[in-house]
Amino acid sequence: MNKYAIYHITDVPYVYAVSKEELIIRMRAAKNDLKKCYIYVKDRYDWVSDFNIYEMKLYDSTDLFDFYSIKVSVDKKRYRYFFKLEDQKGEVLYYNERGFIEEEPKEHNAFQFPYLCEADVYEEVKWAQEGIVYQIFPDRFCNGNSSNDPANTKAWGENVDQRSMFGGDLQGIIDKVDYLKELGVTFIYMTPIFLSISNHKYNTCDYYSIDPHFGDINKAKELVEKCHEKGIKVLFDAVFNHSGHDFFAFKDVIEKGENSRYKDWFYIESFPVDLEKVNYITFANEVAAMPKFNTHNEEVKKYLLDVAKFWIEEVDIDGWRLDVCDEVDHEFWREFRKTVKRSKKDAFIVGEIMHEASSFLHGEQIDTIMNYPFKNCCTDFFGKSIISAEEFNNILASARNLYMDSINRQMLNLIGSHDTPRFLTESEGDIRRLKAAIAFQYTYIGIPYIYYGDEVGIDGGADPQCRKCMIWDEKKQNKDILNFYKTMANIRKENSTLIYGNYESLYSKDNVIAYRRKDDKGEIIVIINNNDKDYSLDLKELYENEFKDLINNKVVSMDKPLCLKSFQVNILRVNN
Repeated sequence: MNKYAIYHITDVPYVYAVSKEELIIRMRAAKNDLKKCYIYVKDRYDWVSDFNIYEMKLYDSTDLFDFYSIKVSVDKKRYRYFFKLEDQKGEVLYYNERGFIEEEPKEHNAFQFPYLCEADVYEEVKWAQEGIVYQIFPDRFCNGNSSNDPANTKAWGENVDQRSMFGGDLQGIIDKVDYLKELGVTFIYMTPIFLSISNHKYNTCDYYSIDPHFGDINKAKELVEKCHEKGIKVLFDAVFNHSGHDFFAFKDVIEKGENSRYKDWFYIESFPVDLEKVNYITFANEVAAMPKFNTHNEEVKKYLLDVAKFWIEEVDIDGWRLDVCDEVDHEFWREFRKTVKRSKKDAFIVGEIMHEASSFLHGEQIDTIMNYPFKNCCTDFFGKSIISAEEFNNILASARNLYMDSINRQMLNLIGSHDTPRFLTESEGDIRRLKAAIAFQYTYIGIPYIYYGDEVGIDGGADPQCRKCMIWDEKKQNKDILNFYKTMANIRKENSTLIYGNYESLYSKDNVIAYRRKDDKGEIIVIINNNDKDYSLDLKELYENEFKDLINNKVVSMDKPLCLKSFQVNILRVNN
């Protein structure tokens, strides 16, 4: 038995509550090493009864590990447990908090989950899990009111640079709510709309004022009301890691130096403050316009938490997207969560974390992240074909096992954003590759994410080229991509299995992937040929089933190998 690979801790994601009565318990082992995995479990204060013994289910695998899982409950919500492991050669070991032993262990050495506390049950955000998100860069989406355009506004659709202004505004978004509804969008996230001198608004001047080039607070209320009427929720974007250099408190520090009452709101290294030498900590490396907040300071904390509460209670927004979330302390986010959830219980909190984020996703801080690891994986596999199907499958499986199931269902699965090149550019304009990635987005675990304009064929390299103006001239829109997005939205909305079903990889080889989504509502098989050539796929385990192809509504009989055309996508629902 490969004991080096066996792993369990009494913390997320290896143990966590899924209800007031039920606990998920998981254990890791080397791939294909174990024949059976059992758990012995009972009330931790029961010294009389025998342990209940259950066989754990192999629920996921990577190239190195197998993961076993079970959902259990005991009457008193107090858990004592250990594992019995049997490998393929017949060796049997017991595994408890002391490690490995050959005989059934004594009770006091078992793993302990002291009490299933109601406050520790993570409340997932169902409306988000069941939704489709659309990201808007307001200046580039739609100009609905030319009277509030900046003085240097360029003609819509002209070439972009770092300082370009095009006049997009809140009225423009209001005018296109019906378009978003038809696209299948259920919530939108806008990059910041607060007062700022830049086009991107990530250097905030005033957290309580809508930038006048976008509108005002009444226009923001109108947008939220119109969206809510159409069943679309709205998230605002906030930067609580740093402010703009023209933020009132930082201006006071520039003016008064060590005598400023706000000097401890930031990380000032020496006085006077020097915008050229940048003698203070900023976002990234010496970005003078973005001084970093000291969120450990109680006054800073109160100010920012009041901002978070204000826009929910005043404008009725449905959550926050948080810029540079992982550079702010965990304690701040714990208080932020409590503040936000008190104002709106089902508000959705999204962090901009571009890599693994398990320390923020235990359920007491943010609800999810922008899933950049997913984006990078899809770009490399579908867009560029620089990783194999096996690598693709392994990267995703490893990521799935970092988080609770409910968190995985809430991941914002993007394939592009305002900070990355457009997928169509990454894939050298190959629409077939884009459609394959879209199909995967809409059928994998998590929330499909549309970056404005991807649906009509906008391309563009790194910032600022990924921030081109939205194409509203229908003659210039790519209707093939647009209609495919709509088809995928309908498939997802009509098949809850794609939201709540388990994920099982069936095939990953030769740039072809096949996987199963299954729950008590149904079973769906997705097959994607990510090749420039045809491919014959033989999945013998499916031979007995008859399927309905959800893309073309044709009945498919899997009684022989399936001939897949180049970049063909099949989404097959098992006919009961």
